[in-house]
Amino acid sequence: QVQLVESGGGLVQTGGSLRLSCAASRSIFSSATMGWYRQAPGKQREAVAAITSDGSINYADSVMGRFTISRDNAKNTMYLQMNSLKPEGTAVYYCHALVGVGIKLNYWGQGIQVTVSS
Repeated sequence: QVQLVESGGGLVQTGGSLRLSCAASRSIFSSATMGWYRQAPGKQREAVAAITSDGSINYADSVMGRFTISRDNAKNTMYLQMNSLKPEGTAVYYCHALVGVGIKLNYWGQGIQVTVSS
């Protein structure tokens, strides 16, 4: 079974930094489009950043210039470096993988809390 496991969340002050990691199953990582989503209480889940298997990257406008997504295929791990954090960044952050040709399969991690104090 495919597993996505997030780590690196926690509490940080406004302006601080955190680095999230997502360890993915070897069977899917190298070919998957990977991404980060977040969901604040009472709000809809939103895409934060995504990176394809060949390295193309997209960011939400709200995090552009502050967050950096990357992947290490040798470690089957995706990262989200979050700098200049703001209180509105407080949310549960989810690792996501999109895999498959023809039939597309979505996989989600359990989520990890990021809290930015003001």
